[in-house]
Amino acid sequence: MANMTQAPMIVAVDIGTSKVVCMVAQINQAEQSLEIVGYGMKPSRGMRKGVVVNIDQMQEAIQSAVAEAELMADCRIHSAYIGIAGSHIGGRNSQAVVAIRDGEVTQTDIERVIDAAKSGANPADQRILHVLPQEFIVDDQGDVRNPLGMAGVRLEGHIHLVTCSANAAQNLEKCVRGAGLAIDDIVLEQVASSHGVLTEDEKDLGVCLVDIGGGTTDIAVFVRGAIRHTAVIPIAGDQVTNDIAMALRTPTPAADEIKVRYACVVPQMVDPEQTISVPGMGDRPARTLARQTLSAVVEPRYEELFSIVQMELERCGYADQLAAGVVMTGGSSKIEGAVQLAESIFHLPVRIGMPKSLKLGGMEELLHNPIYATGIGLLFYGMQRTLASGQNNSARAIRREDEGASFMGKMKGWFASNF
Repeated sequence: MANMTQAPMIVAVDIGTSKVVCMVAQINQAEQSLEIVGYGMKPSRGMRKGVVVNIDQMQEAIQSAVAEAELMADCRIHSAYIGIAGSHIGGRNSQAVVAIRDGEVTQTDIERVIDAAKSGANPADQRILHVLPQEFIVDDQGDVRNPLGMAGVRLEGHIHLVTCSANAAQNLEKCVRGAGLAIDDIVLEQVASSHGVLTEDEKDLGVCLVDIGGGTTDIAVFVRGAIRHTAVIPIAGDQVTNDIAMALRTPTPAADEIKVRYACVVPQMVDPEQTISVPGMGDRPARTLARQTLSAVVEPRYEELFSIVQMELERCGYADQLAAGVVMTGGSSKIEGAVQLAESIFHLPVRIGMPKSLKLGGMEELLHNPIYATGIGLLFYGMQRTLASGQNNSARAIRREDEGASFMGKMKGWFASNF
């Protein structure tokens, strides 16, 4: 137990439209790996399409998820990495050129070129969320990932800027702080998910990550190892649930359950003889419908979603550079037939992105699920930041026995100094 108390702990809170997930993990610095020691999940109330619409309800959901994770991990959580999404997110590519001062690229030169690239016109109501370097050019030598120490006279930097609504970010921060947490960093959800489900080979070859959540579908395009494009589409699982509720005239909770258990987006894959029971509205009795009828309701919405993603890829110019295909993740990607329909629209290989292998503390069956891709990705993002900074920042979560020991130590010190 002694070495466990010294291991840095890291906390991620994925605040989505449909759920709030809090995960606590322990970093094994020798192996540079993570072990999840606690998690909590609660339904998300107070958020719509990735934007907070009720601060009190959101605070309550975050507090409940954090308390559940604290109970399982037997620790006190003080700060966390937070995921952000929503249609207010914007992304653009930028570049700049600076002179190399001493004939050799230093860290100061790299910082200068990144600062110059991000200093373009940014609306007053927008906040820069991420500055993600893509590549550098030293004189005529292109495609340089890390130019530090290279000789030259001219340094050109290409970066991807992610911006968000300042008001939306402030509301999210208010919810998190109101729930009693400090914020280590706010991370774009598709950036976090990419850490959780994509391999380095896929990022090098060219891949599109499509994270289909409850309120929004988030897209991130990686080519030659760097992020090239980000976008958010306001169509996702909640629209599918609403379509089922309207078409089958059933309450929304029942429609969501029917979607999860029986929905299939390719009618040809469904047995024509198979039927499902649909609860009625109010006092009306349940009805029996063919499962193919449900499939006919769900298929057009997924077809629309994948077509919009395809148009977005063609618009940004990377549709023909995705040799590794498309990786779908998020809760709404698990629906039967989604991979087959996506392959027919994208004309690319498609797979469901499961979270990367890590020690799941006996929760393998539970957490090996695309629903948790963003939460686990946030943990990987936080681990990289922690290891890169060299900080043993275990103050994010303190085990209760350590907390008790420190309290007893303070009491002894107080008695020694006063008596």
